[in-house]
Amino acid sequence: MRVMRRNCRKTFKTPRRPFEKERLDAELKLCGEYGLKNKREVWRVQLTLAKLRKAARELLTLDEKDPRRLFEGAAILRRLRRIGVMDETQDQLDYCLALKVEDFLERRLQTQVYKLALAKSIHHARVLIRQRHIRVGKQIVDIPSFIVRVDSQKHIDLALNSSLGQGRRGRVYRRRQANKGGNDDDAEEE
Repeated sequence: MRVMRRNCRKTFKTPRRPFEKERLDAELKLCGEYGLKNKREVWRVQLTLAKLRKAARELLTLDEKDPRRLFEGAAILRRLRRIGVMDETQDQLDYCLALKVEDFLERRLQTQVYKLALAKSIHHARVLIRQRHIRVGKQIVDIPSFIVRVDSQKHIDLALNSSLGQGRRGRVYRRRQANKGGNDDDAEEE
């Protein structure tokens, strides 16, 4: 029997100074504004941004005509445009260095569901996603941190079988309708 091995590495990096007041306040504000579960979600985005900026800085030290800089720089810019962090006018690596954590947090599915008014609050958006009421295209997505691409953004909608959309109503709703219909006995379906 063959065992599949995965290449596991940490997806976040804890802060060097754990009790720095300004950073703690800024992280707490981000958690509240974007409805994050914990600060690890902020640290994960910070690590992604740090890796991206490091790659951009390294490429910027190379010569402008260097084939590696041309190839890898274009790949980085194309990836950032596809997820919607940068727009078409920003066509240089220098713009990668100006990116902020908020730019990436704006592209999360949780934020997009709230911005599209499918949810009443950012926290409600997280609950809807976890309870499998949201789809992107034809695929139900239940990960709130799913990064929505620009071309997928217009396909965010309620799931077809969701009780909030056109799907079958929930158990409590059906029970209340049955009780209104004639029989007032609550112990009937239990």
